[in-house]
Amino acid sequence: MSINIRDARLLSAIAVIAALPAATSRAHDTWLLPDRFEVSAKDNVTLHLTSGMAFPELETGPKRERVESANYRLNGKTRAVTDITADPKALIFKSELSEPGVATFWVELPPKSIDLKPQDVNHYLDEIGAPAALRKQWAEMEPKRWRELYSKHQKTFVLVGEPGGDRSWAEPVGSALEIVPEDDPTTIRVGDEIAVRVLKNGAPHADFALNAVAAGETKGETRQTGTTGRVAFRIDKAGPWLLRGTDLRKSTRGEADWESDFVTLTFEARTKP
Repeated sequence: MSINIRDARLLSAIAVIAALPAATSRAHDTWLLPDRFEVSAKDNVTLHLTSGMAFPELETGPKRERVESANYRLNGKTRAVTDITADPKALIFKSELSEPGVATFWVELPPKSIDLKPQDVNHYLDEIGAPAALRKQWAEMEPKRWRELYSKHQKTFVLVGEPGGDRSWAEPVGSALEIVPEDDPTTIRVGDEIAVRVLKNGAPHADFALNAVAAGETKGETRQTGTTGRVAFRIDKAGPWLLRGTDLRKSTRGEADWESDFVTLTFEARTKP
């Protein structure tokens, strides 16, 4: 089954165009991408956080105040990323990676509200692969109203020198929704399969639609997680890749009817030696 999640982000953008200037109304996939996926120990690394529809192009940078937290973990030690600057096309994060290992970077964007017109909702649900139970909730909802609070969770990885025994990349970082690789994401080559687990509040998230798309592509491939939250993709192209998905549910908050978490993970696939 293939689902074009790209258009779902377009719906979110349409919903906020009336309230935002044209230059800042792009709110689609949001991803975190390093300038280099491999560096030497004590090198500086620069990462870009951007929202767009043409991965991995830099399109629109979130505002600096939208960042709830930015961290990286290396050899099991977690540090905050404090060097953050705003650019129209991306937020820019910089850190010095002082020792060998596999650095896991993640950024959290807190809840933000959007409204959708009722006639747009079914298409939105199709694009994110919403489950039947949620569709039924929407069909039975009266009056028809869509006020949504959405949060975003982004993750990526950087190989630092010779990583030795650093397997901290395989450990959850504690996001409300996150993708955790089962294979070292810095060693993926064309022809390999990458397996990941999707966790919601730390527990396996079953029957979740996750999409994998290579740089320069739009639709990618969507697969459902199993009972353990696990799903795997065959990697058939060199360069950056994006894994992405959306967890949508009925809200218990008075200011919203629905809540969602958008999750992304980026990695690089290299050619066979």
